[in-house]
Amino acid sequence: MISVSLAPLCGVTDFVFRGICAEQGCQIGYTEMVSAMGYICAPNQRATQELLIRGPKEPHLNVQLFGREPAVVADAANRLEQIHRFDGININMGCPAHKIAPSGEGCGLMRTPVIAYDMMKQTVQAVHLPVSIKMRLGWDEAHLNAVEIAQMAEEAGVKEIIVHGRTRTQQYSGKADWEQIQLVAESVRIPVIGNGDLFSAEDAIQHLAKYHVSGIMIGRGAMGNPWIFREINALQRGEAPPEVSVQERIDMILMHYQRMLESRPEPIAIREMRKHVGWYIRGLRGSSRARAAINQANSMEQVMDILAAFKQDASTPE
Repeated sequence: MISVSLAPLCGVTDFVFRGICAEQGCQIGYTEMVSAMGYICAPNQRATQELLIRGPKEPHLNVQLFGREPAVVADAANRLEQIHRFDGININMGCPAHKIAPSGEGCGLMRTPVIAYDMMKQTVQAVHLPVSIKMRLGWDEAHLNAVEIAQMAEEAGVKEIIVHGRTRTQQYSGKADWEQIQLVAESVRIPVIGNGDLFSAEDAIQHLAKYHVSGIMIGRGAMGNPWIFREINALQRGEAPPEVSVQERIDMILMHYQRMLESRPEPIAIREMRKHVGWYIRGLRGSSRARAAINQANSMEQVMDILAAFKQDASTPE
């Protein structure tokens, strides 16, 4: 079975959602990105500590760090290895956000290969855990240097490379270029994981068959659809994956709510779940009305009533 992992998505892939995906067959998870400088300066800050929680249902978890100073990232990795229970260190070299990349962090590291190499080398030397990187194809179409960075990563001792098939300037627009991902995979001897535009199990299997990657990473395709991991694994075994029923979606939403309520106050859980519910029910009859109502709900009782009405709407034949 080819490895299938869940991409780190800010504000989405907390330990609750990662645990749900793991139960559906996701083998590898990553924390949401953690600021190396923020961790060094304030390791006990609540927001940082929440990012570092490892849920009881996560079989394999890597911590993802971002920063622009090699020594700081290496130091943070070393401290995290000693204090927390992670299976690997991942360096973020792909975040395209306006508050991250232009300052030289995230994908901004791809514009400074010398600094990127130094960061990878120092981090590898600072820890015993395997170090991986997640990057894009380059800053823009005129600077596609993923192959160069991949070869530097291999030389620095990095054990795995994850490539999102877009440039920084593309953000999430256009199509992921898997031919460029394949060029990266063919340029090194270490595993290369492909990421980008995998929105169904069929997409994933087709890309595995066509491109020379060692595994795949699912990002936006898992939002509201943790079953995608179950479906990919079924197709890899040659089995037809079962269809996800309306009842199964409702049950998943309620379970997700319950786990959120166990880890944070009800008002915060209700608010943070709004986006997840929208993703879980999108495309179904009555979803727009249900989503609007849930966005106004302030208690679990209200949410339960809204979901009961939605289930009746979505299950009624046209």
